[in-house]
Amino acid sequence: MVCQTVKKGEECFFMQSQGCSYNGGSCYPIVEQCNGCNKIKDYTGSQYCTSYPQPENKWKGGKCNFATHVKHETRKDKVVNALKASKRKAAGKM
Repeated sequence: MVCQTVKKGEECFFMQSQGCSYNGGSCYPIVEQCNGCNKIKDYTGSQYCTSYPQPENKWKGGKCNFATHVKHETRKDKVVNALKASKRKAAGKM
């Protein structure tokens, strides 16, 4: 349904006929860690995330997985599955 509270005119999963069903009845503004993200949009004079209704919760466990301004580290060393490697060696594919 279309949001009738904070993000008026935007499609929202939490909007129902009796109003916003999200915790507290509306979305929460961004937190400091969100600054610089491309998913921030101004609504009613405050900034909100377009991907998640309560950004503070996304940062509690570390980095927000929606954040476009944070570089996510990838492992460079190759992890070898010992069981698969032993099967390949036994089959003569090494």
